[in-house]
Amino acid sequence: MNFDITSLLDQWEYQPGKLSVRKFKGKDGTEKIQLRIDLGLMQLNADGRPDGKRPFGHPSLFDHFRAQSTKKGDDFMLTDDDLAKLHQEAIQFHHRYICFFQLEDFEGVLRDTTRNIEALNFATEHAEHEELVAPMKHFLPQLLMLQTRARATMELEAKNHDTALAAIETGLESIRAFYREQGRDDLTGHSGELASLEAWHDELVNKRPLSEREKLERALADAVQNEDYEKAAQVRDALRHLK
Repeated sequence: MNFDITSLLDQWEYQPGKLSVRKFKGKDGTEKIQLRIDLGLMQLNADGRPDGKRPFGHPSLFDHFRAQSTKKGDDFMLTDDDLAKLHQEAIQFHHRYICFFQLEDFEGVLRDTTRNIEALNFATEHAEHEELVAPMKHFLPQLLMLQTRARATMELEAKNHDTALAAIETGLESIRAFYREQGRDDLTGHSGELASLEAWHDELVNKRPLSEREKLERALADAVQNEDYEKAAQVRDALRHLK
């Protein structure tokens, strides 16, 4: 067996500062994702746990612990070692939803970011020592930003401009709430995630398509300004008939 991947890397040059991702079907017939990094490449399964493992016969370690929680009830608790393993698993999903975002697979982004939020909430609820959940929270602002961008982009593609704006506003508030809960309101003015979403929100506000009423109101204002009273009367009639 030849373990040398030099020829593969030579065909896919690493470009500093650029996220290079590709999706393909593996020999086992399942979709794979590869991420080019400076010292090689990272390969993940596109479905299930990114490394393809099924801990204790479950789709993920999180699913295993959740099943244990249901079985044991109030007696269930996550040890420090359990939390460390959950954090490591969350990093796998973190890598994958970043890849999904680069591939513009926004449904994949929503699926994996939602999964990591659920895992974080579960860890917070059942942690033996809550302070050890902090490493899992480290990626939350970036997670929320990517989730928001994915959700809003899907709404824009469906021509739901106002819904997209509402999704961005919800995402912004979620990130701000995170900083408040951490007692770090001072970071909101230095958050790249907030700055990115705020700039995008302002851009979309300026590009928001006019409603039929707004178009008629503008047409009426123009007609009156141009002293075209016949057209102004027609526009007023059209406005009256709008529901």
